[in-house]
Amino acid sequence: MLFFTFFLTITFFMYFIFIFQKERRDLVKRRLSIFTDQPDEKPEIDIEATEKKDGIIKRTIHHIWKEFKRSFKQKLPGEKEAKIEVKLLQAGNPFGMNPVEFRLLQISLFLLLPILFIGYGMLLQLHFGGILLLLILSFATASFLPHFYLKQKMKKRYKAAVRELPDVLDLLTVSLEAGLGFDSALSKLVSKKQGVLADEFHRCLEEIRLGKTRREALSGVRDRLEVDEIKILISSIIQAEKLGIGMVQVLRIQSAEVRDQRKQRAEEEAMKAPIKMLFPLVLFIFPSIFIVLLGPAILQFIDTFKQ
Repeated sequence: MLFFTFFLTITFFMYFIFIFQKERRDLVKRRLSIFTDQPDEKPEIDIEATEKKDGIIKRTIHHIWKEFKRSFKQKLPGEKEAKIEVKLLQAGNPFGMNPVEFRLLQISLFLLLPILFIGYGMLLQLHFGGILLLLILSFATASFLPHFYLKQKMKKRYKAAVRELPDVLDLLTVSLEAGLGFDSALSKLVSKKQGVLADEFHRCLEEIRLGKTRREALSGVRDRLEVDEIKILISSIIQAEKLGIGMVQVLRIQSAEVRDQRKQRAEEEAMKAPIKMLFPLVLFIFPSIFIVLLGPAILQFIDTFKQ
């Protein structure tokens, strides 16, 4: 029964793909027939009616999906939504997801993965204990996978931000020394640079234009990029603005410190390289060398002792 259901599902899926491709080809042919002399089976009015019908279906589905998300958002606790939103912002808002869509993705994984794992276990004809183990593994995977993906995106963004920071500080310093204000220097940075920091400062400028104070907008950048170097930079800028210290001097000092820290990290990674190379040498390279060098001698010893 399981194999029959699996075969029936695959058959319907292939039939759906075939029908979908055929409908697309027919639609393209009908549209081309408008500009050519070839007669077409259906007039232009039918094409417009079909497009209008498709538009109504799409709008209906979109409306139903929107209402479903709205009702689900009302049931989602505000504290939980705020935590998910912070994580999504720190991860760069992947796929444009909002907290409601991320939560729906988690629930979908909790529903789909157990079915897939149990189906796989039944195909392998596992006993009850094996299927139960796969069920537990599926729930653990569904719980762990979305957060793991967000953490990986966070680490990637943080590394990119730290790598871009010295160049960003140099451009800001040059712009301020040329006579621009801090907001104008940020605008120049956004127009000339691309990357994580440029996107964050662009968001910062948009928040300032929408009415937030510069302190609040910069604090938002610090919250979205939880890196020590960026936290120190934002705190220094806020403190300099509060105390009236020259911004150029602060940024020049921060640029020198960031470059020193990058040099120290490079030296640290270089010192770790021999230790990291030790394991491949011992596990893969040394055994091959020993086989090549000592193999013939060992064979000769074995032949000698046999005689």
